[in-house]
Amino acid sequence: MNELHTDPEATGNAPATRGRGTGTSSGTGIGTEASTTDGREPATVSPASAPGPRPGTADPVKALMNRHHDLCARAVDHLEIAAGLEAHGVTDRTAARFRHRDVFSLAEEMYARFPRDPDAPPPHPAPAPAHHPGTGRPAPALLALLPGLLCAATVVAARSTAGRSRLALAVLGTLLVGLAVRTLLRRGPLAGPHRAASGTRGWTFWLLTYAFLGDGLLEEGLTGGPDGPWSPATAPLLALALACAPAVWCAGLFTALAGRRLGTSRALDDFAASARPVLLGAFALFLGALLGLLALCGTLLGEHPAYAGAGALGALLLLARLLTAHGFPHAPAVALATAGAAEGLSLATVFASRLPGCSLLSVPVQTVTDAWGAGSVPALACGTAATVLLLHATRTLTRASAHAVPHEPR
Repeated sequence: MNELHTDPEATGNAPATRGRGTGTSSGTGIGTEASTTDGREPATVSPASAPGPRPGTADPVKALMNRHHDLCARAVDHLEIAAGLEAHGVTDRTAARFRHRDVFSLAEEMYARFPRDPDAPPPHPAPAPAHHPGTGRPAPALLALLPGLLCAATVVAARSTAGRSRLALAVLGTLLVGLAVRTLLRRGPLAGPHRAASGTRGWTFWLLTYAFLGDGLLEEGLTGGPDGPWSPATAPLLALALACAPAVWCAGLFTALAGRRLGTSRALDDFAASARPVLLGAFALFLGALLGLLALCGTLLGEHPAYAGAGALGALLLLARLLTAHGFPHAPAVALATAGAAEGLSLATVFASRLPGCSLLSVPVQTVTDAWGAGSVPALACGTAATVLLLHATRTLTRASAHAVPHEPR
């Protein structure tokens, strides 16, 4: 008989979850999600399909606490529980089935009712409040300036020498800038899990290399060369290195303001609506700073600043790192790989068109460059990828679970 069937959420006999923070669960309904330990976004349950408590359940909240026992045990405040529930697919509509107006109210009751030993140490240290880099913390602010300063010193040293000395200084400077960026990305608002970052490092290096050498090589290839060395684009690379500082500061500003919105919001939709303009504002602020740096570097070095290509690349790198740092590394990896492959394919088709019977291969790239120049190739590749990531970020970085759940340190 149907009356004899029981539901784990309703009876409270569901097994406790295992894991950290928002852990995983092995049932169906509320609390079911794909594992997030492999660096992918959690697969949330549709609000319409998430089962609530059955009529007649004496204590539906207790059943939910049993289902998410590990989450409640490790949480340091109700915001962490609310973020964990959201990551598991619980929405404000689902919370209404548990006789609460929203997920935050439901999380408050779960946190207050969960039994804790007052003499026991806390399950883990409470996360430090987000700080805007550069306000009261001079070390991170100076570290954010280090890649740009090292790159500027490398450019000056390379331009004042020639021959093997120039090559040696350029190689040494590149290594130092790389180490500075690596150190910068291991802490602060752009820090992310090591395993997530390692998969995108190669594509990032290729995109920066193309920004330095790709446009010149493409122009040479379209005119039958290269017949000798071509001029690298130093100004865009220097501007991107200097832009590390505004990238860190804008990311810190977004994290701090979003954290404040999370503490004052009373519903998931309210938080998303308030966090979205903060994200877009921080992104626009970074783009403005990057375009200003491109103009400055182009003027000082007497080169074309490549606003479109370098600007699109900078936007792509910032969004990719923001998503990775907040626990969403899969989409950035795909976007960076797609943009890098598109740039590599454009070069490959130009040189492959010289083979007998393959002249048509270069027609698409030739058409684009004839209309808008060689810089249109990275602008289209990186700009398209950045636009997709921006749309993805407005959906994922405006979730409560992207801000209140501690992520694995890199």
